[in-house]
Amino acid sequence: MDTITAKRHIFSMLDVDGDGVISRQEYLARPERAAQALGRDGEDPLLSLARTAHDRVFASMDADQDGRVTFAEYEAWAGEEAFDEVCRPALGSLFDLADTDGDGHLDRTEFTRLRHALGNPADNARAAFDALDEDGDGRIDRDAYLAQIRSFVTEGASPMARALHAPAHN
Repeated sequence: MDTITAKRHIFSMLDVDGDGVISRQEYLARPERAAQALGRDGEDPLLSLARTAHDRVFASMDADQDGRVTFAEYEAWAGEEAFDEVCRPALGSLFDLADTDGDGHLDRTEFTRLRHALGNPADNARAAFDALDEDGDGRIDRDAYLAQIRSFVTEGASPMARALHAPAHN
């Protein structure tokens, strides 16, 4: 998979209503959906951190500051610098919401619940988990998770990219 295809995949997932733009409301709902799906209280300090991190990402993505991110804006923005500066903290905050026991890892259940909350296809959750669980211990490490997403976004190549095309075995 090339980087354009990877970016299109991510963009379509973030464009929840499918209207061709990511609205501020759509994007900032991500932490709320994750918290709700993961049984987190609306006052959870981790949710507050996730809200702040996502607000920073949206402000960074929205080049013309009109409250809507087009694919052209997203494509121009998404890359190593954006990932390292603003995406990593936002994605890490979602990981932390899903890490219900706070051990720095996601088990298959935590991972699947997070994926579902964020609009990832349910049919490849098993393949995605297995691709990210590089040592086969039944857990995904936070740093490895973020590194794989970075590779997917910036290079279009990672075990995650292969998992997108894996047959469903859920």
